[in-house]
Amino acid sequence: MSDTLHRLAEVLEARKQAPADTSYVASLYHKGLNKILEKVGEESIETIIAAKDAQKSGDFSDVIYETADLWFHSLVMLSALGQHPQAVLDELDRRFGLSGHDEKAAREPSA
Repeated sequence: MSDTLHRLAEVLEARKQAPADTSYVASLYHKGLNKILEKVGEESIETIIAAKDAQKSGDFSDVIYETADLWFHSLVMLSALGQHPQAVLDELDRRFGLSGHDEKAAREPSA
């Protein structure tokens, strides 16, 4: 499963050096982090709407499509910040088997 993320990370990294008019990703990099974050926000909203629609209709094709867009733009964001998807996978691995309540409590400052 993570092979797809690694291949995509390689493509995203290569697009950083490409002229803006050669690819969508290159154009995002040239527009800067704020534009990339705007896209992450848009895709988040579209994913939420698609999930609500899927719950009602039972058709999950749009929520899968929009989630792919959200993940993709999140990967572009990470790449723009110099981060590899493996860092996220490592964090998920770290959390595996850890209670969500315990993990959240560990992040919260003591009162």
